[in-house]
Amino acid sequence: MSDDQPPSRSLRKVGIGAGIVALAVVAVGIGTRVRADHNLETVAQDSAVQTVTVVTPATNTAGQGLTLPGNIQAYNSAALYARTNGYVRRWLADIGDRVVAGQTLAIIDAPEVDQQLAQAQADYQTASANQSLARTTAVRWDALLARDAVSKQEADEKRGALAANTALTNAQSANVRRLRALKGFTQIQAPFAGVVTSRSAQIGALVVAGTAASQPLFTVSDIRRVRIFVRIPQGSSGQIHPGMEAKLTVPEFPDRVFTAKLTRSAGAVDPASGSVLVQLEADNSDGALKPGAYAQIRFPLATSSGITLPASAVMVRETGPVVAIVDAQNRIHLRPVTIARDEGAIVQIGAGLTGRERIVDTPPDALAEGDQVRVEKAVAKAAS
Repeated sequence: MSDDQPPSRSLRKVGIGAGIVALAVVAVGIGTRVRADHNLETVAQDSAVQTVTVVTPATNTAGQGLTLPGNIQAYNSAALYARTNGYVRRWLADIGDRVVAGQTLAIIDAPEVDQQLAQAQADYQTASANQSLARTTAVRWDALLARDAVSKQEADEKRGALAANTALTNAQSANVRRLRALKGFTQIQAPFAGVVTSRSAQIGALVVAGTAASQPLFTVSDIRRVRIFVRIPQGSSGQIHPGMEAKLTVPEFPDRVFTAKLTRSAGAVDPASGSVLVQLEADNSDGALKPGAYAQIRFPLATSSGITLPASAVMVRETGPVVAIVDAQNRIHLRPVTIARDEGAIVQIGAGLTGRERIVDTPPDALAEGDQVRVEKAVAKAAS
């Protein structure tokens, strides 16, 4: 017999070896997939934990004042429109020019007004001549009546004609004065000393008087003094009174502080904003303050001690303002608070906090009670 093994036995060994290899490949694949699924679940769970930054309330123990935005306006400002129809012949001032009261800014050609004035003057001369003739006739008829040469009725008729011609002459004279005044409006003049802050007059442009949609040819503003309008929250309006001084800053001069004095108060709360409109005035001899500019006004108001937070840490929900507090286990607790005063970037808390809490700054809208969070950095004090 041959020493070689039967073919069937060799094939059986080969099949068993292939099966073992296949089982090993399957086991390795299953293990790899299980590890991947586990890693994916870990990453998902880790991503589900929101990362937040926290602040702690600051205690305000001294009077910090009240800083509010304001709007600067010129002490006097006039938009100059055309009072007569015509065409712009010349303009004599441009934006930024300083002008004096009565200075001519532009000249308008008004040919229609010139023709109407010439006709009115001719009508006045005719009426004046008729009046003179009527006066002479009335005097003569009065002399004839004294000698009984004419009837009294005829003399009365002549005096009536004199009165009618006198009235007509007066009417024509008034019409001439009206048209002369209208012709005077062909020169646009500055009503007071100031600065030209806008100009729309263009040579040859048609100007129409009395058009509501028309632009002013010029705007002249008196900026030697300025008015500043500020809305004071109702809660602080009781400490505001005429005569008090405030500090004013503008973005273009961050290192310069201007002094303004409160001169007027509306004395009523605007129901739409819950604030009181007040007016301050400031000297502007150097022209540093510009009409229409934004400003920050700081009132020296006394403030009681309290807890302050950045306004970004307060969430407004249907039930009112709340803050998100992070406990020792880094879980969220939503706590209602009462805002005593809103100072823009900073709010003063009236009730709801002790001052030792860790509060989420700029919390996400989806943050809910009991959520697990991760604190990004160390606790920082809220700026006052």
